[in-house]
Amino acid sequence: MRLGGQEFGALPTAGVRVAIAAAFLLPLLLWRGQGRELMRHWQKIFFVGLFNSALPFACFSYALLSISTGLSAILNATVPLFGALAAWVWLKDRPSASRITGLVIGFVGVALLAWDKASFTPDAAGQSSGWAVLACLLACLSYGISASFTKRHLAGLPSLVTATGSQIGAALCLALPTLWLWPARAPGASAWLALLALGVLCTGVAYILYFRLIENIGPARALTVTFVLPVFAVVYGVIFLHETVSLWMLLCGLVIVCGTALSANLVRLVR
Repeated sequence: MRLGGQEFGALPTAGVRVAIAAAFLLPLLLWRGQGRELMRHWQKIFFVGLFNSALPFACFSYALLSISTGLSAILNATVPLFGALAAWVWLKDRPSASRITGLVIGFVGVALLAWDKASFTPDAAGQSSGWAVLACLLACLSYGISASFTKRHLAGLPSLVTATGSQIGAALCLALPTLWLWPARAPGASAWLALLALGVLCTGVAYILYFRLIENIGPARALTVTFVLPVFAVVYGVIFLHETVSLWMLLCGLVIVCGTALSANLVRLVR
Protein backbone atom coordinates (compact mmCIF):
# COMPACT_ATOMS: atom_id res chain seq x y z
CA MET A 1 0.00 0.00 0.00
CA ARG A 2 2.83 2.39 0.81
CA LEU A 3 4.56 1.77 -2.54
CA GLY A 4 1.35 1.97 -4.52
CA GLY A 5 -0.13 4.93 -2.68
CA GLN A 6 2.83 7.18 -3.40
CA GLU A 7 2.07 7.05 -7.14
CA PHE A 8 -1.61 6.17 -7.35
CA GLY A 9 -2.95 8.15 -4.38
CA ALA A 10 -5.12 6.81 -1.57
CA LEU A 11 -8.46 6.03 -3.20
CA PRO A 12 -7.08 4.76 -6.53
CA THR A 13 -4.76 2.45 -4.56
CA ALA A 14 -7.73 0.95 -2.74
CA GLY A 15 -9.81 0.81 -5.92
CA VAL A 16 -7.16 -0.93 -8.02
CA ARG A 17 -6.44 -3.36 -5.18
CA VAL A 18 -10.04 -4.60 -4.91
CA ALA A 19 -10.49 -4.62 -8.71
CA ILE A 20 -7.46 -6.91 -9.08
CA ALA A 21 -8.72 -9.13 -6.27
CA ALA A 22 -12.18 -9.38 -7.85
CA ALA A 23 -10.68 -10.20 -11.27
CA PHE A 24 -8.55 -12.92 -9.65
CA LEU A 25 -11.37 -14.49 -7.62
CA LEU A 26 -14.30 -14.35 -10.05
CA PRO A 27 -12.98 -17.03 -12.45
CA LEU A 28 -12.33 -19.32 -9.48
CA LEU A 29 -15.89 -18.77 -8.24
CA LEU A 30 -17.41 -19.56 -11.65
CA TRP A 31 -15.15 -22.58 -12.08
CA ARG A 32 -16.41 -23.93 -8.73
CA GLY A 33 -20.02 -23.36 -9.86
CA GLN A 34 -20.84 -21.03 -6.95
CA GLY A 35 -22.17 -18.12 -8.98
CA ARG A 36 -25.77 -18.76 -7.87
CA GLU A 37 -24.78 -18.57 -4.21
CA LEU A 38 -23.29 -15.15 -4.84
CA MET A 39 -26.41 -13.90 -6.65
CA ARG A 40 -28.65 -15.22 -3.87
CA HIS A 41 -26.82 -13.29 -1.14
CA TRP A 42 -25.32 -10.42 -3.12
CA GLN A 43 -26.77 -7.57 -1.01
CA LYS A 44 -25.34 -8.82 2.28
CA ILE A 45 -22.05 -9.79 0.67
CA PHE A 46 -21.67 -6.36 -0.94
CA PHE A 47 -22.29 -4.80 2.48
CA VAL A 48 -19.35 -6.83 3.78
CA GLY A 49 -17.32 -5.56 0.84
CA LEU A 50 -18.00 -1.98 1.87
CA PHE A 51 -16.99 -2.43 5.51
CA ASN A 52 -14.35 -5.12 5.18
CA SER A 53 -12.53 -3.82 2.10
CA ALA A 54 -13.58 -0.54 0.50
CA LEU A 55 -13.61 1.63 3.64
CA PRO A 56 -10.62 0.13 5.52
CA PHE A 57 -8.42 -0.16 2.42
CA ALA A 58 -9.10 3.49 1.59
CA CYS A 59 -8.37 4.54 5.18
CA PHE A 60 -5.07 2.66 5.37
CA SER A 61 -3.99 3.83 1.93
CA TYR A 62 -4.62 7.41 3.06
CA ALA A 63 -2.85 6.88 6.38
CA LEU A 64 0.28 5.46 4.76
CA LEU A 65 0.84 8.70 2.90
CA SER A 66 1.94 10.30 6.18
CA ILE A 67 2.79 7.59 8.74
CA SER A 68 5.09 4.57 8.64
CA THR A 69 4.00 1.05 7.79
CA GLY A 70 5.12 -0.08 11.24
CA LEU A 71 2.92 2.45 13.03
CA SER A 72 -0.08 1.62 10.86
CA ALA A 73 0.39 -2.10 11.51
CA ILE A 74 0.62 -1.56 15.27
CA LEU A 75 -2.65 0.37 15.11
CA ASN A 76 -4.10 -2.42 12.98
CA ALA A 77 -3.46 -4.78 15.88
CA THR A 78 -6.43 -3.12 17.61
CA VAL A 79 -8.86 -4.88 15.25
CA PRO A 80 -9.66 -7.63 17.81
CA LEU A 81 -10.52 -4.90 20.34
CA PHE A 82 -13.10 -3.40 18.00
CA GLY A 83 -14.21 -6.90 17.02
CA ALA A 84 -14.89 -7.76 20.67
CA LEU A 85 -16.85 -4.53 21.12
CA ALA A 86 -18.88 -5.16 17.97
CA ALA A 87 -19.63 -8.74 19.05
CA TRP A 88 -20.67 -7.45 22.49
CA VAL A 89 -23.06 -4.84 21.11
CA TRP A 90 -24.32 -6.69 18.03
CA LEU A 91 -24.14 -10.40 18.85
CA LYS A 92 -24.72 -9.96 22.60
CA ASP A 93 -21.45 -11.81 23.19
CA ARG A 94 -20.87 -10.38 26.65
CA PRO A 95 -17.15 -10.42 27.47
CA SER A 96 -15.80 -11.76 30.73
CA ALA A 97 -14.02 -9.59 33.28
CA SER A 98 -10.70 -10.71 31.80
CA ARG A 99 -11.74 -9.65 28.30
CA ILE A 100 -13.03 -6.28 29.52
CA THR A 101 -9.69 -5.74 31.22
CA GLY A 102 -8.01 -6.55 27.92
CA LEU A 103 -10.16 -4.00 26.10
CA VAL A 104 -9.16 -1.31 28.58
CA ILE A 105 -5.45 -2.21 28.40
CA GLY A 106 -5.52 -2.31 24.61
CA PHE A 107 -7.15 1.08 24.22
CA VAL A 108 -4.75 2.57 26.78
CA GLY A 109 -1.91 1.36 24.55
CA VAL A 110 -3.56 2.99 21.55
CA ALA A 111 -4.01 6.26 23.44
CA LEU A 112 -0.36 6.30 24.50
CA LEU A 113 0.81 5.57 20.97
CA ALA A 114 -1.48 8.16 19.41
CA TRP A 115 -0.51 10.78 22.00
CA ASP A 116 3.13 10.41 21.03
CA LYS A 117 2.71 10.10 17.25
CA ALA A 118 -0.44 12.01 16.29
CA SER A 119 -0.18 15.62 15.20
CA PHE A 120 -2.91 17.53 13.39
CA THR A 121 -0.47 20.09 12.05
CA PRO A 122 -0.02 19.54 8.28
CA ASP A 123 3.48 18.72 7.08
CA ALA A 124 5.19 20.10 3.97
CA ALA A 125 3.11 17.79 1.77
CA GLY A 126 -0.12 18.88 3.47
CA GLN A 127 -0.51 15.55 5.32
CA SER A 128 -1.35 15.16 9.00
CA SER A 129 -0.31 12.18 11.11
CA GLY A 130 -3.22 12.80 13.48
CA TRP A 131 -5.82 12.26 10.77
CA ALA A 132 -3.82 9.25 9.58
CA VAL A 133 -4.03 7.65 13.04
CA LEU A 134 -7.78 8.30 13.18
CA ALA A 135 -8.16 6.79 9.70
CA CYS A 136 -6.39 3.61 10.88
CA LEU A 137 -8.70 3.33 13.89
CA LEU A 138 -11.77 3.88 11.69
CA ALA A 139 -10.53 1.06 9.46
CA CYS A 140 -10.14 -1.22 12.48
CA LEU A 141 -13.67 -0.41 13.67
CA SER A 142 -14.94 -1.21 10.19
CA TYR A 143 -13.18 -4.60 10.25
CA GLY A 144 -14.76 -5.40 13.60
CA ILE A 145 -18.28 -4.56 12.40
CA SER A 146 -17.79 -6.59 9.23
CA ALA A 147 -16.60 -9.68 11.11
CA SER A 148 -19.69 -9.74 13.34
CA PHE A 149 -21.99 -9.09 10.38
CA THR A 150 -20.40 -11.96 8.45
CA LYS A 151 -20.83 -14.37 11.34
CA ARG A 152 -24.45 -13.37 11.90
CA HIS A 153 -25.76 -13.07 8.33
CA LEU A 154 -23.45 -15.14 6.12
CA ALA A 155 -22.84 -18.21 8.28
CA GLY A 156 -22.50 -21.37 6.22
CA LEU A 157 -21.70 -19.56 2.99
CA PRO A 158 -18.55 -20.84 1.20
CA SER A 159 -15.59 -18.57 1.92
CA LEU A 160 -14.85 -18.20 -1.81
CA VAL A 161 -18.34 -16.75 -2.35
CA THR A 162 -17.93 -14.22 0.46
CA ALA A 163 -14.41 -13.28 -0.60
CA THR A 164 -15.32 -12.84 -4.27
CA GLY A 165 -18.57 -11.01 -3.70
CA SER A 166 -17.07 -8.67 -1.13
CA GLN A 167 -14.32 -7.65 -3.55
CA ILE A 168 -16.80 -7.07 -6.36
CA GLY A 169 -18.89 -4.94 -4.03
CA ALA A 170 -15.85 -3.00 -2.87
CA ALA A 171 -14.74 -2.44 -6.48
CA LEU A 172 -18.16 -1.03 -7.36
CA CYS A 173 -18.08 1.27 -4.32
CA LEU A 174 -14.65 2.63 -5.22
CA ALA A 175 -15.00 2.72 -9.01
CA LEU A 176 -16.11 6.36 -9.37
CA PRO A 177 -13.67 7.79 -6.76
CA THR A 178 -10.85 5.82 -8.39
CA LEU A 179 -11.61 7.18 -11.85
CA TRP A 180 -12.19 10.71 -10.54
CA LEU A 181 -8.89 10.81 -8.65
CA TRP A 182 -6.78 8.83 -11.13
CA PRO A 183 -3.25 10.32 -11.15
CA ALA A 184 -2.36 12.61 -14.04
CA ARG A 185 1.07 11.00 -14.26
CA ALA A 186 1.05 7.32 -15.16
CA PRO A 187 2.23 5.14 -12.23
CA GLY A 188 5.44 3.20 -12.77
CA ALA A 189 5.98 -0.54 -13.02
CA SER A 190 6.98 -0.91 -9.35
CA ALA A 191 3.70 0.66 -8.20
CA TRP A 192 1.68 -1.63 -10.48
CA LEU A 193 3.58 -4.71 -9.29
CA ALA A 194 2.98 -3.67 -5.67
CA LEU A 195 -0.77 -3.45 -6.25
CA LEU A 196 -0.79 -6.70 -8.22
CA ALA A 197 0.77 -8.52 -5.26
CA LEU A 198 -1.55 -6.66 -2.90
CA GLY A 199 -4.66 -7.61 -4.87
CA VAL A 200 -3.85 -11.26 -5.58
CA LEU A 201 -1.98 -12.39 -2.46
CA CYS A 202 -2.89 -9.99 0.35
CA THR A 203 -6.56 -9.72 -0.67
CA GLY A 204 -7.73 -12.50 -2.97
CA VAL A 205 -5.95 -15.46 -1.41
CA ALA A 206 -5.91 -14.01 2.10
CA TYR A 207 -9.66 -13.34 2.24
CA ILE A 208 -10.56 -16.89 1.21
CA LEU A 209 -8.63 -18.05 4.29
CA TYR A 210 -9.96 -15.21 6.47
CA PHE A 211 -13.67 -15.84 5.84
CA ARG A 212 -13.12 -19.55 6.38
CA LEU A 213 -11.60 -18.73 9.76
CA ILE A 214 -14.61 -16.58 10.70
CA GLU A 215 -16.90 -19.48 9.85
CA ASN A 216 -14.87 -22.10 11.73
CA ILE A 217 -13.61 -20.30 14.84
CA GLY A 218 -15.73 -17.15 15.05
CA PRO A 219 -14.99 -13.47 14.37
CA ALA A 220 -13.21 -12.67 17.63
CA ARG A 221 -10.53 -15.34 17.19
CA ALA A 222 -10.27 -14.86 13.42
CA LEU A 223 -9.38 -11.21 13.96
CA THR A 224 -6.39 -12.20 16.10
CA VAL A 225 -4.46 -12.67 12.85
CA THR A 226 -3.65 -8.98 13.24
CA PHE A 227 -1.30 -9.91 16.11
CA VAL A 228 1.40 -10.94 13.66
CA LEU A 229 1.02 -7.95 11.33
CA PRO A 230 3.15 -5.51 13.36
CA VAL A 231 6.07 -7.95 13.42
CA PHE A 232 6.20 -8.39 9.65
CA ALA A 233 5.29 -4.79 8.84
CA VAL A 234 7.96 -3.33 11.12
CA VAL A 235 10.63 -5.68 9.74
CA TYR A 236 9.63 -5.06 6.11
CA GLY A 237 9.45 -1.31 6.71
CA VAL A 238 12.97 -1.24 8.13
CA ILE A 239 14.47 -3.48 5.42
CA PHE A 240 12.73 -2.21 2.29
CA LEU A 241 11.57 1.33 3.15
CA HIS A 242 14.35 2.29 5.60
CA GLU A 243 11.83 3.25 8.27
CA THR A 244 12.85 3.81 11.87
CA VAL A 245 11.18 2.17 14.85
CA SER A 246 11.28 3.85 18.25
CA LEU A 247 11.35 2.07 21.60
CA TRP A 248 8.10 3.86 22.49
CA MET A 249 6.37 2.35 19.45
CA LEU A 250 7.50 -1.13 20.47
CA LEU A 251 6.40 -0.68 24.09
CA CYS A 252 2.98 0.65 23.08
CA GLY A 253 2.67 -2.18 20.57
CA LEU A 254 3.38 -4.67 23.35
CA VAL A 255 0.67 -3.10 25.53
CA ILE A 256 -1.81 -3.27 22.62
CA VAL A 257 -1.00 -6.91 21.86
CA CYS A 258 -1.36 -7.88 25.54
CA GLY A 259 -4.72 -6.13 25.68
CA THR A 260 -5.96 -7.75 22.50
CA ALA A 261 -4.82 -11.18 23.69
CA LEU A 262 -6.98 -10.73 26.79
CA SER A 263 -9.92 -9.28 24.85
CA ALA A 264 -9.85 -12.17 22.36
CA ASN A 265 -9.80 -14.65 25.26
CA LEU A 266 -6.48 -16.13 24.14
CA VAL A 267 -5.18 -15.71 27.67
CA ARG A 268 -7.01 -15.17 30.94
CA LEU A 269 -6.23 -13.44 34.16
CA VAL A 270 -5.69 -15.80 37.08
CA ARG A 271 -8.24 -15.30 39.86
